[in-house]
Amino acid sequence: QVQLVESGGGLVQAGGSLRLSCAASGSITSINIMGWYRQAPGKQRELVASTETGGSTTYADSVKGRFTISRDNGEHTVFLQMNSLRPEDTAVYYCNAHLRTTYWNIYWGQGTQVTVSS
Repeated sequence: QVQLVESGGGLVQAGGSLRLSCAASGSITSINIMGWYRQAPGKQRELVASTETGGSTTYADSVKGRFTISRDNGEHTVFLQMNSLRPEDTAVYYCNAHLRTTYWNIYWGQGTQVTVSS
């Protein structure tokens, strides 16, 4: 059974920083893409950032220059460094991974709340 466990959310003032972590565990044989999504109240879940095994990264326009995604392939862990946080970054942040056990599949974490006060 695969689990994605997130940590690092919390309450921060505008302009502050947070670092999210997500560790994947289970009978994992390979991971392709790991990323972060977020969902604010009343809004659809959206991609924040993702990274592929080869090192390429993708960012939402709204976080470019402020957020950095990184990955420890050996530990099946992905990080999201969030700087210059804004109230509009407030959301539940979900870790996502496209990985293989016996078959390739997409897995989600349980989510971690990030709240940015003005």
